[in-house]
Amino acid sequence: MLRDWETLFKRVKNRPYSRSLHEFLEKEYQNEIVYPPRSMIFQAFKYTNPSTLKAVIIGQDPYHNPGEAMGLSFSVPNGTTIPPSLQNIYQEIENDLNLHLNKEKGDLSIWARQGVLLLNAYLTVRAHQPLSHAKEEYRLFLEDVLRYLEEQKQPLVYFLWGSFARSYKKFIYNPKHLVLESVHPSPLSANRGGWFNQHQFSRCNQFLLEHDVSPIDWRNE
Repeated sequence: MLRDWETLFKRVKNRPYSRSLHEFLEKEYQNEIVYPPRSMIFQAFKYTNPSTLKAVIIGQDPYHNPGEAMGLSFSVPNGTTIPPSLQNIYQEIENDLNLHLNKEKGDLSIWARQGVLLLNAYLTVRAHQPLSHAKEEYRLFLEDVLRYLEEQKQPLVYFLWGSFARSYKKFIYNPKHLVLESVHPSPLSANRGGWFNQHQFSRCNQFLLEHDVSPIDWRNE
C-alpha cells in the first residue's frame, strides 16, 4: 500500500518538481490518451513495502499500446501478447533456474508481492508515443526514490538492464546492496550478447540467501 511509502512521498511532495509534474499530468490525462490508467501510476509502490523490499528492476517508460501498461516495469496484463523483452526475461529465467514459465501470462505482480519493485523511470506515456513523458521531473523523482532506497537497512538487489538503467548506478552506494548489470533484454540488444547466460536471477537469490533473506520465486503463476 502507498501508506507504507509515506516517508518517501511526504519528502517528494515538498520538492519543487512535484507540483510541476502534477500539473503536467493533469493536462495530459485531460487532453491526451495516456497509459497506464491514472489509478495505476504508482502501482509498483502499491504492491510493495520498503521495509520488506528485496529487489528493484528499473525500466524506462510504460508500454504505449492499448491494454498493455499496468504500472509495473516489463509487466502486461494476463491475456495480452507477451512483449519481446519479457519473452527474453522469461527465457533467461528458465535457463538460469531450470524453471518452466507460462508464456501466456505477462502479469508480474506476483513478483512485486514478494518484494520486487518493478519501477519505470517515467511512470506515464502518451499512446503510441514512446518516451513522450521523458520529463526532468520524473528523473528527479526516480533519484529521490533511489536515495530513499539506499537508506533501507536490508540488502537489496538492483537489476540495471541497458545503458539507461545503468546510468542510475551512481545513486546506488549502500555497501549492503548488490548491483547486477547487463544489456537490455530487448531483442536488438539481447541478441548481440550480454543478456543470456548472465545468471542474474540465481545470483540475486544466492545473495539474498547469504543475507538470511528468503529468495524470490521467479515463476509467473
